[in-house]
Amino acid sequence: MSRQLFDYAIIGAGAAGMHLAIQLEADPTFANKRILVLEKDEKNTNDRTWSFWEKGNSAWDDIAIKKWSKAIFYSEKNRSEIALESYYYKTIRSSQFYEYAKAKINNSSRFEWVQDDVVEVSKGTITGQNETYHVGHIFDSRINEAFFQKQKKYVSLTQHFWGWFIETPEPAFDESEFTIMDYRIKWKNQTSFNYVLPFTSSFALVEFTLFNDYLLKEEEYESVLQEYVNKNLGITNFKIVEKEIGQIPMSNYPFHQHHESYLTKIGTAGGWVRPSSGYSFKNGERYAKMIIENLKKGRTPHSGIGSNRYRFYDKIFLGVLKERNELGEEIFETLYTKQPIQSLFRFLDESSSFVEDVKIMSSLNKPIFRKTFLNSFRRI
Repeated sequence: MSRQLFDYAIIGAGAAGMHLAIQLEADPTFANKRILVLEKDEKNTNDRTWSFWEKGNSAWDDIAIKKWSKAIFYSEKNRSEIALESYYYKTIRSSQFYEYAKAKINNSSRFEWVQDDVVEVSKGTITGQNETYHVGHIFDSRINEAFFQKQKKYVSLTQHFWGWFIETPEPAFDESEFTIMDYRIKWKNQTSFNYVLPFTSSFALVEFTLFNDYLLKEEEYESVLQEYVNKNLGITNFKIVEKEIGQIPMSNYPFHQHHESYLTKIGTAGGWVRPSSGYSFKNGERYAKMIIENLKKGRTPHSGIGSNRYRFYDKIFLGVLKERNELGEEIFETLYTKQPIQSLFRFLDESSSFVEDVKIMSSLNKPIFRKTFLNSFRRI
């Protein structure tokens, strides 16, 4: 069975696909376009939790579960309070985001949401398990198979995490601040830390995160979390309401090179996730807006998305963590506590000045950074 022509198709209704759909729906330029959203799942559960920083208030405040203006950073020996100044750190549960995005899609005559699993994509055609769809341009969030086949050619780590949403019978958290990184309990001297988002005084997400190249066993993640909650948070009476488990590839693999004239890769598949941090939600919003402007001005959809300058910085960062993974605590402490937080946020958002970049990179004054920089520069 075959469906008639759509102007655009979005494969995958995750953060990237939904950000793009929201922007297409909001712009009257696309009022007469037919847009297909293809997703194999119903997208009605909390399969993700997205946290991000942004200045002041925004539309996301209406669906954010919480926002904070102060962060705490723990190294093994120090506790640092970080005032976010004009920024807020915000958290959104995926079910709320999906509901918000789907409401916009379902109320718009230009969209058609179809639950189907994509089998093959070619110029002008998407073949699903149930039907075939004819499309002008395709936005595809699926990671290209070449990434899994060629990982060893590139500098690659995995950010993997295991979290508990916990409730306590009595107030146990200061909900005015969140813990962005806590290195007081680490896994075998690897770059690993705990992360605490207190939504109320008795309900929080406590998550154990690692940046390395191997996964742990379930009982190992659980053991670290149990020790951290009991020992560092001083909580022994609590209930685990929900668990969150995930992996984010951190790689200098050239995802952006998989665009075609008829197809634009989005999300992780398009290189939208900064491999030095793993943050993606605001990148998705920013890059979706860039795609809209490119379409309106007749440019290639992915034009200007991603920067070789920041890709080079990420390559250095990943190279250092790959060779000297134990340096993660020192590196992140320097980044978050030794310079203005606004400069760091601009750096991570790819909007910093070159002067800011030099100050940030030079603050990481270790021989391994200089060595990795020179080796990376020679390979360009």
